[in-house]
Amino acid sequence: MGGFTLRASKAIVASVAAVGSILLAAGCSSSSSSTPAASSTGGTSSASTAAVDASTATSAAAFGGMNGLIAAAKKEGQLNVITLPSNWANYGAIMKAFTAMYGIKITDANPEGSSANEISAINELKGKSTAPDVVDVGGSFAVSGDTSGLWAPYKVATWNDIPAAAKAANGDYYADYGGYVAIGYDPSKVKVAPTSFKSLLNPIYKNQVAIDGDPSQTGSAFAAVYAAALANGGSLSNIAPGVSYFKQLKAVGNFVPTEGTPATVQSGATPILIWWDYLLASEVSPVVKGFKVVIPSDAQYAGYYDQAISATAPDPAAARLWEEFLYSTQGQNLFLGGLTRPIEMSAMIANGTINKTEEAALPTVPGGGGLDLPTTAQNTAAENVVTQQWPSVSG
Repeated sequence: MGGFTLRASKAIVASVAAVGSILLAAGCSSSSSSTPAASSTGGTSSASTAAVDASTATSAAAFGGMNGLIAAAKKEGQLNVITLPSNWANYGAIMKAFTAMYGIKITDANPEGSSANEISAINELKGKSTAPDVVDVGGSFAVSGDTSGLWAPYKVATWNDIPAAAKAANGDYYADYGGYVAIGYDPSKVKVAPTSFKSLLNPIYKNQVAIDGDPSQTGSAFAAVYAAALANGGSLSNIAPGVSYFKQLKAVGNFVPTEGTPATVQSGATPILIWWDYLLASEVSPVVKGFKVVIPSDAQYAGYYDQAISATAPDPAAARLWEEFLYSTQGQNLFLGGLTRPIEMSAMIANGTINKTEEAALPTVPGGGGLDLPTTAQNTAAENVVTQQWPSVSG
């Protein structure tokens, strides 16, 4: 099957420090707007947009409010995004909605690329009109880009609805959406439903279980190893039991050492795939009849992606309007429509702006979820362990 965008190395698992219970804590009262134009930073464009240096604007207030920002973005007339597959997190619908609302053309470069490609494009295309205005990257890339001075600080109108642990305090980057490591399976080929990492060791799953790549290079596969570690006595500071688990899974004959994709599930080569819940739902479910997605009962591991504006964005006003759109109620509900968990979900539940039908469609999280994510230091240490030890599984 063609047309599947795996974005395999898009992210090394989000490294937002101590982000525990992001989705459960019913945070402060939300100021989320139904659309950016109605945001709390709205108002007329009292300041002349021509006099505003959009590249240094840290909020819509710099433009005299949302109307001023919208006018400046429309004047630019375009937005450069990168590595946003249309079937990933509902980005196809999000981009169409943004263009329909503002008439701003979006160019999506390298939609099948990775977070590393996004960083490279910013560095290599600096000063060119084709350079990325904004990025959507894994947590470790958000941090490394920040360290390299690649991001422009900006705080959207709903800034207070983004949990503190899920954003850089100065506005350099901020989580947008995420999900949980889950087990997806084709019930026509998998007759006994797996419910946990432990259950996958059952010999009935011989030659059926896969992850979506090499975890030393692929973020979502790395997340699968981290989740397996939590299910087998490990911790955020000890990922080694996750590697041992997959070594055991291979020893019993259940692990298929190939890259699991929607096509391999459909063909029957890997009828069980461990991946992010929303990618299983959005990319595999449409092509595998009756496909099931379950978050394992013995490990609930969540990860998030981050937004950032390039400090050298060729269309700086459009970049800022894009962020306002993504973090408005409309934008967050569009992420939800892609079966991801938008970062403002708790606030939206609290104030009643969440799309309840789409919320109900999310896979159930055993115990309610709310696990901490690894700190940057823990994540880096875990990456080193996986790089050193994974050859014992794949070799």
